[in-house]
Amino acid sequence: MSSRKKIFFTVTNDLSFDQRMIRICTTMAAQNYEVVLVGRKMKQSIKLTERTFSQKRLCCIFNKGFLFYGEYNIRLFLFLLLQKADIICAIDLDTIMPCYFISRIKKIIRVYDAHELFCEMKEVVTRPLIYKCWKAIEKYFVPEYKYGYTVNSLLAKEFFNMYASGYAVICNLPVMLPLLIPQKKERYFLYQGAVNEGRSFETLIPAMKHTDAKLIICGEGNFMRQARQLVKDNDLQEKITFKGKIIPEMLRHYTIHAWAGITLFENTGLSNYLSLGNRFFDYLHAGIPQLCVGYPLYKEINEQFEVAVTISDCTVDEIVHGLKILLNDEGRYGKLQQNCLAAREVYNWQEEEKKLVAFYRAILIK
Repeated sequence: MSSRKKIFFTVTNDLSFDQRMIRICTTMAAQNYEVVLVGRKMKQSIKLTERTFSQKRLCCIFNKGFLFYGEYNIRLFLFLLLQKADIICAIDLDTIMPCYFISRIKKIIRVYDAHELFCEMKEVVTRPLIYKCWKAIEKYFVPEYKYGYTVNSLLAKEFFNMYASGYAVICNLPVMLPLLIPQKKERYFLYQGAVNEGRSFETLIPAMKHTDAKLIICGEGNFMRQARQLVKDNDLQEKITFKGKIIPEMLRHYTIHAWAGITLFENTGLSNYLSLGNRFFDYLHAGIPQLCVGYPLYKEINEQFEVAVTISDCTVDEIVHGLKILLNDEGRYGKLQQNCLAAREVYNWQEEEKKLVAFYRAILIK
């Protein structure tokens, strides 16, 4: 009989595009754990790429709102009930309930992976009833998880202040790959990631009217319909292109060939203000400078390695000013680009994954 420890990681999104979970699961599989990543099958889901860990998609009738979350949680509970596991990990509040109940029934270790302050996202905090429901779930279940980790030090501090939970910090950093910066045939800006509320599309899209470059948007989300309408309203169909969700390998191609990246978050909800977005590191790993909000963690890294033009708020004027610096100040652009190459030697998954491995080893020997 195999002595390998079996870990289940649970999410509600499409597994093909979740770079963070692909990295985490690949690392744990390389450490001789039997890893299963459980997610959601959607109508537009593509065939799963074969990986070093197992992948399971659950099908749902409902696709959004509480009906979706209720159905998915029941399906996830029933699936996990039939599985043998040593550790079960809930990623954010989406899956915290079934993982808790399964861990109690099977008497196995449960882990909470707090990717963000779920209740402080704009789409939650600005809707009182939805906020009240998710906050009740958070208050009850988060303290029931003895073990947990999050993606930056400020979020870890916030969880400690709220629930006295001592979370490890494991940043969401890209794997450092060999990089040859190509000749930029076209100067386009790139936004990659979720097209969600709170990402400043209401000001970024109008700002492109005053910028001599195109914008490519790679991703989907709950603000996609409004974002497309903003493009039409501002007559920017020839200047802004939506690529939708793109597999990580193709996304890297768009990122490397971009002139600069975009990392913007509205200061609505504590989650945005304390964020350290995946795209911030994806851009610097591709050797491209970026326009970025000057919130605490971005400012801290930019003071160490100046890789971005930062702005104090996400108004149209501020965005236009920042984008024009990236387009027109060749000296500063070159300096930012060289700093990206230096920063990626420090901020990379090869270094950060050591913390993840140590975390799981520690909880298994207790």
